[in-house]
Amino acid sequence: MTTLYEVHGSVALITLNNPPVNGLGHATRLSMTENLQKANDDDAIKSIVITGAGKAFSGGADIKEFGSPKAMQEPNLHSVIQMIENSSKPVVAAIHSVCMGGGLELALGCHYRIAAPGCSVALPEVKLGLLPGAGGTQRLPRALGVEPALNMIVSGEPVKSELLAQIPGQKLFDKMASSAESLPDEAFAFAQSIADIRPLPLVRNLPCKHRNGDAYFQFARNMVKGMSKNFPAPLKCVDAVEAATKQKFADGLLFERELFINLMWTPESRALRHIFIAERAASKIPDVPQDMPQRDIKSIAVIGAGTMGGGIAMNFLNAGIPVKMLEMKQEALDRGIATIRKNYESQVKKGKLKQDKYEQRMGLLSTTLSYDDLKDSDMVIEAVFEEMGVKEKVFTELDRVMKPSAILASNTSTLDLNQIASFTKRPEDVVGLHFFSPANIMKLLEVVRGEKTAKDVMATVMAVAKKIRKTAVVSGVCDGFIGNRMIEQYGRQGGFLLDEGCTPAQVDKAIEKFGFAMGPFRMGDLAGNDIGWAIRKRRYQEKPGMKYSKTADLLCEKGRFGQKTGAGWYDYVAGKRDAIPNHEVVAMIEEHRKSLGISPRKISDEEIVQRLVYSLVNEAAHILEEGIATKASDIDMVYLMGYGFPIYRGGPMLYADQVGLFNVVQAMNRFAKNPLDDASFWKPAPLLARLVAEGKTFN
Repeated sequence: MTTLYEVHGSVALITLNNPPVNGLGHATRLSMTENLQKANDDDAIKSIVITGAGKAFSGGADIKEFGSPKAMQEPNLHSVIQMIENSSKPVVAAIHSVCMGGGLELALGCHYRIAAPGCSVALPEVKLGLLPGAGGTQRLPRALGVEPALNMIVSGEPVKSELLAQIPGQKLFDKMASSAESLPDEAFAFAQSIADIRPLPLVRNLPCKHRNGDAYFQFARNMVKGMSKNFPAPLKCVDAVEAATKQKFADGLLFERELFINLMWTPESRALRHIFIAERAASKIPDVPQDMPQRDIKSIAVIGAGTMGGGIAMNFLNAGIPVKMLEMKQEALDRGIATIRKNYESQVKKGKLKQDKYEQRMGLLSTTLSYDDLKDSDMVIEAVFEEMGVKEKVFTELDRVMKPSAILASNTSTLDLNQIASFTKRPEDVVGLHFFSPANIMKLLEVVRGEKTAKDVMATVMAVAKKIRKTAVVSGVCDGFIGNRMIEQYGRQGGFLLDEGCTPAQVDKAIEKFGFAMGPFRMGDLAGNDIGWAIRKRRYQEKPGMKYSKTADLLCEKGRFGQKTGAGWYDYVAGKRDAIPNHEVVAMIEEHRKSLGISPRKISDEEIVQRLVYSLVNEAAHILEEGIATKASDIDMVYLMGYGFPIYRGGPMLYADQVGLFNVVQAMNRFAKNPLDDASFWKPAPLLARLVAEGKTFN
């Protein structure tokens, strides 16, 4: 049963029971209305209490129904709320733990509300590109006051119940319980105390005005517009709350509904809803059961105290997990520890970290120069130079010293994990954990599954990723895994565009206007152009027939490796990250173009964007076809969390779906006819061709 019904004297208790957050799916709504009717039909019942089982009152819409017609199937949430308002007996919402979205709208429809302290209260729909669609924009301003309600609705951020209870004149909570534990008894007592009060109070009947209405809402629009670029929902939230202050409740409700439906069809909302579901789906591995036993991870070892090793260590220190860091020389250890200290001290200085927390985290960090000191660690992560010979030495040593149950992880970004695992006698314990730089900030973690990696190792590292607040995406073994394999094709297209007539600034500006955090050339300067150069040198040997622009090689031959040298595709001033175009680089590109006998042509921003983005899409289709990734949404998460793909477009695969895969392939066919491009690459991947033929999409 998705709701439970109990009788406590003259009080009926209806408990939402739809784990994990008591989502208000159709079965729950139907069960609730049946129990509301049951309570109203029973003459012995004088009042009704609604609460939630477990660790939530209600988190709102059921994720399994999200965006589907079933979400609006009768009784929909509007109908449930109307039934509560029309109840002949008073209905009390006993709120605890989590009360969000439709859960808060449900509570606002009750005649009374009693809340436990520590409850997180929110209307987070704006984070999905929507606004509250079951009366939230009309009832919350009446219950809480216009300004605090608008702030909650526009931000979508949770606020603790005890803080809301302190707002002068608020009618959101009629009573605060002493504690979460005492909430049931206090709710029953409160329900008995108001059983005979008539008429029953309704939030919809409360006044809703702002003393400086027009000026306030214009100010609010100006503020929201500046913060909500590319997202229409926040401004629509302002419109809906303003309607609550100027229209009759019923008219405001209709206006809210119209705005909600219009937003539901926007590409921005579809992208945000896609991300919401994709992020949760990424943690699920098809052949690894959710209840798979996990290994106990209470301590971590990190090999390498450089930028990456230090950043990796900070993730675990932040989560309260002890870290032992190994280097070959004391000076390297000292430099690494100094960098970690500097990072934490910067947070303390900015007020983002308390001094005692900083000291606590540093207290969890220890160092060593000997592999033997790592023997008791539950998991070890190597972050050493990206060269197979170096990895072999590290894993041979780890195999010698680590205890049998330890997980051996590599931070490799491109190398063959199966070969790395073969350096040990326990390949089932070896896994790839590819952190993205800076490792203590970037949310993405590529979890690379070797052909012999044990299922319990996969279950364990996915749980660890959650503990250190990473979005983990599983990849199979191939050169570059998901992210770097795709970005290589993106970079190749950038090079061809230079050969054909573009400047680095033109390419970067076009893709940044599309929404990327930075274009391919600024990104190359940030990562280090020598890294791409090393990969290309390997490619020239492995795939001599593969076509590349040589412009980037010429840049590296000049020692222009990017921000770390103060010069790359752009010039950089020490201490700043501003990319300053360099005339010599442009002249170098023009000279190289001339040497190839190429006459430059004018290239539109549209072509630049299509070639860069569709190169990602086609390579991703190969990755899906080969089983390197199991879901298109996983690829979207990699690019959203690790490569700066615009959030409001939902990732390369969803973007391709929205453009239309037929249109994507038509554009690819045009690019294949370009003699300066790589025609073989633009042949649609088998999966992409099949989806177009069947009229289907990636997602």
